[in-house]
Amino acid sequence: MEEDRSNGNYLDTREADRPIWLMKSPVVVTKAWAKHVSSASSSYSSPESLEIGKIVLSIDPLQPEITPEYSMEIVGAEIRNMPKSYALNMFEDFVPMTAFSEANQYKDTALVGMIDHKFDMKPLGEDIEDYARLCRERTNKAMVKNRQVQVIDNDRGIHMRPMPGIQGLVSSNSKHEKKKPVPVKQTEVKRTRRDRGELEAIMFKLFEGQPNWTLKQLVQETDQPAQFLKEILNELCVYNKRGSNQGTYELKPEYKKAAEDDTNGQ
Repeated sequence: MEEDRSNGNYLDTREADRPIWLMKSPVVVTKAWAKHVSSASSSYSSPESLEIGKIVLSIDPLQPEITPEYSMEIVGAEIRNMPKSYALNMFEDFVPMTAFSEANQYKDTALVGMIDHKFDMKPLGEDIEDYARLCRERTNKAMVKNRQVQVIDNDRGIHMRPMPGIQGLVSSNSKHEKKKPVPVKQTEVKRTRRDRGELEAIMFKLFEGQPNWTLKQLVQETDQPAQFLKEILNELCVYNKRGSNQGTYELKPEYKKAAEDDTNGQ
């Protein structure tokens, strides 16, 4: 067993059948929980014993056929200046998944359970206003650019002169031989990722001018990689699978509210 561990081949399957939940949480909640767990670890507290939230299950005894409703209240939300109540939208149809973890000095991999519930976490009721305020603050902070001026020690401009062999210079032997530039294929263009906060601010501006966008249109407008753009769209938007706006993205209700409040405030 020890030899297998040293080679990284050990897999602990004792908890493979334990039912667990998978939940997608807003960025502000994820960061608050991570900071809370980090603080507990530094104070020698066990992360498993931490109370980060209370889940409320609502059932109508007169209508048992109706799907139960889940909600969550964050513990210590007032101290962290964040919304307290969240709705947990449950998905019943999803691909079966298993969760893994990595722990101890051997970096053993362990199965921690089988996912039987999947949730999407959103602000609930009056807390939508607080979440909209946090979104505006995060957007405004991302739009502030810290520009820096760098002084070049070499004032003779040697590093700014084109050197022999650089594309664009024509040698004396090829004055009349001009080669046509090779066209760059669209698939060969590599797009550089922007800062996530800066890109979110750009996205909000685009959706202010037009409520529905396709992925192809947003890739052209933002000049960002499609996969990176889809990650942010899945967090900020809903995808219309049917109707007159089929195949397009539009902002989630809480972000629409934030955009409207920001526009009215200006």
